[in-house]
Amino acid sequence: MSRILRSLTVTAAFGALGLAAVPAHAVGCLSGAAAGAVAGHVAGHHAVIGALGGCFVGHELAVKKKREAQANQLIADYDTAPTGSSRRAHDLAGIDKLAREHVTVAQKWEAQHGVHPQ
Repeated sequence: MSRILRSLTVTAAFGALGLAAVPAHAVGCLSGAAAGAVAGHVAGHHAVIGALGGCFVGHELAVKKKREAQANQLIADYDTAPTGSSRRAHDLAGIDKLAREHVTVAQKWEAQHGVHPQ
């Protein structure tokens, strides 16, 4: 086996092990990096730069989607909790926190209901 081929084989093996150990929260980064690498390659052989940008964008979109899902769950829980319950106050505080973090779903819900925690 040639020296270059052996080096590529070892690099590929370590790369595969690294991807197997990636936590689930990196999925947005991985899918974004893959799309960015393809776009960067097509746009002038800049696959690495495209992958870095795609990773950043993919991660940000995944975080945004997760926060919107949290806001929707808190809103559903708030609407079903009994009036005056501690659970309802907890949900309202969570909605307010997400609204302050600029989660659109939570901001719209607060604006429509005119609700702010005490």
